[in-house]
Amino acid sequence: MTSASSARTFDVRHVQLARAAFAALAAVMITFSPDHSALVGMSVFSGYAVATGLVLLLSVWLVYPAGLRWPAGVLGGLTLVAGMVGGLGPLRTATGFFAVVIAWAAVTGLVELISGLRGLRGPRTRRDIAPGVADARPAVADTGRRSDSRDAVVVGALGLLLAAGLAIVPAGYSLQYTIDEAHQTFTLTGITIGVGIFGAYAAIVAVYLGIAGFSPRKDAPVATEATASVSADQKDSL
Repeated sequence: MTSASSARTFDVRHVQLARAAFAALAAVMITFSPDHSALVGMSVFSGYAVATGLVLLLSVWLVYPAGLRWPAGVLGGLTLVAGMVGGLGPLRTATGFFAVVIAWAAVTGLVELISGLRGLRGPRTRRDIAPGVADARPAVADTGRRSDSRDAVVVGALGLLLAAGLAIVPAGYSLQYTIDEAHQTFTLTGITIGVGIFGAYAAIVAVYLGIAGFSPRKDAPVATEATASVSADQKDSL
């Protein structure tokens, strides 16, 4: 019999790949932009957050079954709001960038981390070793669900690290330095560092979710030789 999750056109891997694609686009835009100003950084973050938020909100109906929708709904709503706030002109300043991105990263990172940890301790399934004969061994967790939960824990932790990294960078920091070979003087500012940190975060998330999206999954634990032996003994005794 086909399960409800397998009958769905989209599953968690599609959400991960979509998030990875938008994160990779943000990382590329920041990496290859010579301008790491607040305007550019906030514009890239706003576009990334709006796109990611829409993907998460759509996944509430297209991917997750009832009872497992709250993390995607909360994350999608918070990320979409952060992206829309980042699109406001008055907030496209160094202070605005740090305030919006730190708040978004801290809150969504904590939510995703908690949801992942809950998933790792989530409900376990008990299988029959023969028709009508329950397995007396301890219940086992759904392998695919635990894999998705581990991914959520990692991405949530990365969000908290982003918030912490940006929090220790002074928004008004400014350092002038000269490269003698180029005969030019440059200025390293706090916003330049902050935008660079967000770009690094986006690159790491893109790689991690991309690998997770393409990794094979198992919907249920594979039966062991011991299980097969017990099942055969049960059948012989019937």
